[in-house]
Amino acid sequence: MPDKNLFQKFLLSIVVGVGLLPIFYFVSVEVGIAEAALTAETEMADADGVIGRYVENVAFGIEEKLSFDINYGFINAGTATLEVANLVEYENRPCYQIVSRANSNSFFSTFYKVDDRVESLMDAIGMFSWRFEKKLSEGSYRSHRIYTFDQRNQVVHYKSDTISVAEYVQDALSVLYYVRTQDLKVGDTVYVDNFTDGKHYPLKVVVHKRETMTVEAGTFDCLLVEPMTRSVGLFKQSGKLKVWVTDDRLKMPVLMKSKVVVGSISAELTDYQLGELEAF
Repeated sequence: MPDKNLFQKFLLSIVVGVGLLPIFYFVSVEVGIAEAALTAETEMADADGVIGRYVENVAFGIEEKLSFDINYGFINAGTATLEVANLVEYENRPCYQIVSRANSNSFFSTFYKVDDRVESLMDAIGMFSWRFEKKLSEGSYRSHRIYTFDQRNQVVHYKSDTISVAEYVQDALSVLYYVRTQDLKVGDTVYVDNFTDGKHYPLKVVVHKRETMTVEAGTFDCLLVEPMTRSVGLFKQSGKLKVWVTDDRLKMPVLMKSKVVVGSISAELTDYQLGELEAF
């Protein structure tokens, strides 16, 4: 039977962004700040003249839902979903309400039940985060955190602190959707600023090669990408995490694989529903 602490870290990693984000909840991340290299963007004036980024999005839309099986080696541990649930107004801006859920299956729930929900409000025009909420129920552990992004003044309100961040910073869930909007090609490197659990750091995403992958949801032509950040703990920057996203406009995460200290984990796409694109 897998170690409970390892399983806890495993499911925590899935809930905040299957495919590109598990590394952030497996490890203790060293704080670092780097300027993001932004592509596929043009400038568009905000109503108050402060926010001026427009990112074209042909990757996802409202009611997109991705479902995954979470496996520890050959053992199924549970399921996770990523959903663009709604289009809402926040800070006088249209925003995607993105929701991630993770649940342990009946076997694991007998000794360690997991029922987690994470939500991001992501600007639908500029593709950056406004608000992040994480509600975790894991065994006897309970946690509920909310932090807000003041993108106009480039600060995050986290607990009782106000922390300076780079402009257009992402949270642990919105970053996945921002990367999906990028025109990824083999050999590319994408840099994105992130804020997660009180820490502001740069993420580097490297696009390695094309591969055809078969999962329960089907067979897909994919790009193999690798997210890397300065870190300590179970993952090192040498890269232990591999993510396959579809090599088309969707950049849909199909499979994530990672080796840990003991064994390996994977998140495999089992079903998907495409969303409706919006014009802004």
